[in-house]
Amino acid sequence: MTIPGRIWSAARWPAGWTVHHVDETGSTNADLLAAHDRAAAPDRTVPDGTVPGRTVLATDHQTAGRGRLDRRWEAPAGSNLLVSILFERVPEVAVELTQRVGLAAVDACRAVVGAHDPALAASIGLKWPNDLLAGDRKLAGILAQRAPDGAVVVGLGLNVGWAPDGAARLGDGVRPADVLAALLGAYDALPADIGARYRAELATLGRRVRVELPGGVTLTGVADDVDPHGRLLVRDDRGTRHRLDVGDVVHVRPEPPTGPPVAPPGG
Repeated sequence: MTIPGRIWSAARWPAGWTVHHVDETGSTNADLLAAHDRAAAPDRTVPDGTVPGRTVLATDHQTAGRGRLDRRWEAPAGSNLLVSILFERVPEVAVELTQRVGLAAVDACRAVVGAHDPALAASIGLKWPNDLLAGDRKLAGILAQRAPDGAVVVGLGLNVGWAPDGAARLGDGVRPADVLAALLGAYDALPADIGARYRAELATLGRRVRVELPGGVTLTGVADDVDPHGRLLVRDDRGTRHRLDVGDVVHVRPEPPTGPPVAPPGG
C-alpha cells in the first residue's frame, strides 16, 4: 500500500509553485485566506508565516469544505484532489482566474487518463460557471474567494478515485498528487488570451438550459455566449437575451418527439 503522505512528498512540482500538504483540515480555501493575513492567522504549514502568490494547499480530507451555494463537498480521505491556490496577481476581470484553473484542470485530467481511457478524456469539458463535466456528469467543482486586499484563492474539488452517485471520477490508479502536478503545469502553459479556448471547452454554450437564479426565479432558454466579464448570455423563449452573473445551470436534455411515428414516403 502506498502511503498518501509519501505520494505528496515525492511529487515533482513545476517551477514557480509552492505546494503544501496536510492530512486533514476544515477548508483549504479558508486556511489560505487566513494565512494570507499574517497578523490574523499565520499559517502553521509555512514556517515564517508568509504565504506568497502561487502557494498551493492540498489535503487528503476536508471537514468543512463547500462549493457554490454553500453545498458540501466532502470525500473519503485520500481519494480525491482537494486543493486551493492563492493568487496575488489578479487580472482586471477576476473571474478569469477560475476560467484558467478550469481549463488547466481539463487539460490535466485529459493528460492523466488519456492513455488508458481515451473516451473519458474526450468527454471532459466545462459547465458554466465553475464545474468540470465528464459527459453530463459532474467531475469537479471550483470556488473562488477574495481576500480583503484583493488576492484571490481558487479552490478545486476533483473526483479522482471516488464520486458520489451520479457524478464522474477519473478512476482507479490515478493519484491526486499527479493530477495536481499536471494541473499546475497546464496552468502555466495557457496562452495570454484564453477567451476562445474557454468558449470552445464550455459545454454549456449552444445548449438549452434551465438557470435557477437567486430569489427562486427560474430562467429557461438557450445559452448563446459568455461575455468578457464571464457573464452567461441566455436567450429565453421570447427571444430576450439575459446576462447572468450568477445562477445554477442545468443542461436540459432535448425532448423526445411526441405523437405517432410518421411512415416514410412510399411505405
